[in-house]
Amino acid sequence: MIVVTGATGHIGNNLVPLLLERGHTVRALVHSNKGRLDAQKVDIVEGDVRDRASLDRAFEGAEYVLHLAAKISIVGDPDGSVHAINVDGARNVAEAALAAGVKRLVHTSSCHAFDINRVPSDTAAGTADETCGRPGPGHPAYDRSKALGEAQVREVIAKGLDAVIVNPSGVIGPNDPEPSRMGHTFLWLASGTMPSLIDGGFDFVDVRDVCDGILGALKLGKTGENYLLSGHHNTVGQLAEHVQALTGTKPPMFTSPMWLARFGAPFVELWYSIVGGEPIYTAEALHALRANPLSHAKAVADIGYSARSTRESVTDILESFRGDGRL
Repeated sequence: MIVVTGATGHIGNNLVPLLLERGHTVRALVHSNKGRLDAQKVDIVEGDVRDRASLDRAFEGAEYVLHLAAKISIVGDPDGSVHAINVDGARNVAEAALAAGVKRLVHTSSCHAFDINRVPSDTAAGTADETCGRPGPGHPAYDRSKALGEAQVREVIAKGLDAVIVNPSGVIGPNDPEPSRMGHTFLWLASGTMPSLIDGGFDFVDVRDVCDGILGALKLGKTGENYLLSGHHNTVGQLAEHVQALTGTKPPMFTSPMWLARFGAPFVELWYSIVGGEPIYTAEALHALRANPLSHAKAVADIGYSARSTRESVTDILESFRGDGRL
């Protein structure tokens, strides 16, 4: 039996059906919202990664644990929940997995657990990989939390847990029911409601490739190793061009230079703090859009990883949203 935490998120919505398709028995740990899991042959257990007792119940009898649950933030950690879920929760999951005697834990971290805005001098020019340093005090709270969460898992590995860590980049792709922040971006681009573009870029990876990478790490990954699961570096403008080619919707006429976006970010954040909701972009989001391209060469060599084209991903994103009636 495989236990999946965070099973109702974007990755979970693609990973759980894949596991069932391959004949695995799946138990899903859910916090409150069961999402689409009720329609699948899944054992659902309510719990919280911050509650060790609920993890002990969920992991009883498990052979493997695939840990996806996390809190993504581009607005810092004002209430402490980012640290509680991404750091304390990671340790709880690892310790519960060790206590339950699972054969292997795959901890899904993030490329942001590395300082991907700086690259070691001996890597390919301008390309970030697993040898990059870790986020420091000046980095976004989310980035620091993912690095600290990995450190917690490594402490439990030292006690005897067999665990592998995977680090996806910006996840895009179909079956995105919430939708995710990037899902919203594609909906805005396809509907012509995106106010402007920003002169920056990031590495985006298809959610289905991430799922394959997680299962590759489960089977072939080396204990204690990190594997970057990246895709292809695209500017925001290039994403808009993909959408235009597939829908005919023209991208916004204005592309904000990075300096202007950085200047305006505090005012955007202040406005949303007054009116409510999450800002379209923040200083932390802009930090990500200045990251270097990523290498997934290690994952290719060790776990048989591969990444499909961005155009294929965008095509299937839009088709999925049409099927859900959102486009």
